[in-house]
Amino acid sequence: MKVDVKTIDNGASGKIDLAESVFGIEPRSDIVARVVKWQLAKRRAGTHKVKGRSEIARTGAKLFRQKGTGRARAGSASVSQYRGGGVVHGPVVRSYAHSLQKKVRNLGMRSVLSAKMASGSLIILDEMKCSGKTSELRVQLAKLGAENALMITGEHVDESFGRAASNLPFVDVLPQQGANVYDMLRRDVLVLSRDAAAYLEERLK
Repeated sequence: MKVDVKTIDNGASGKIDLAESVFGIEPRSDIVARVVKWQLAKRRAGTHKVKGRSEIARTGAKLFRQKGTGRARAGSASVSQYRGGGVVHGPVVRSYAHSLQKKVRNLGMRSVLSAKMASGSLIILDEMKCSGKTSELRVQLAKLGAENALMITGEHVDESFGRAASNLPFVDVLPQQGANVYDMLRRDVLVLSRDAAAYLEERLK
């Protein structure tokens, strides 16, 4: 498919030919949901922890004699029935990460790219460079209709562009290697550089 390429000032800069298999498929929302769940699970710290019965610093002596008190039998003071005792089946340090097949992750990203393309929320830029001033970049992005956008550059983020964009609360900038489904969905508009579009096409074919 032929797609218009724009400059940062919303001028015309030719066209680019994008693969239908990457930017023109029928989006699978169920697959996208699986990929997002996989991403968010993988980044969870999992550092929650409570103490079990064996970790409580309390006496191990029998609290009172077995018979004759009229009370229920009791041994250690660290059991969960007592205040200050251990927690039963509480959270422990663990990883929430789980595996997801490469072809599923691939389909998830192709679905998001295709959905953005179909809704007119995908913009291809010739290059992502600016003067380094946030005020000027804000005006340029307003012309593009990309005030709330994820911008994916080439292999490296231009230093001036990254510095200017870092002051805009609804604009994220990533190098092409960091392209991911969750960040694409967080923003209304997806802006790709010409290099990033070619990279994603090659990666997802």
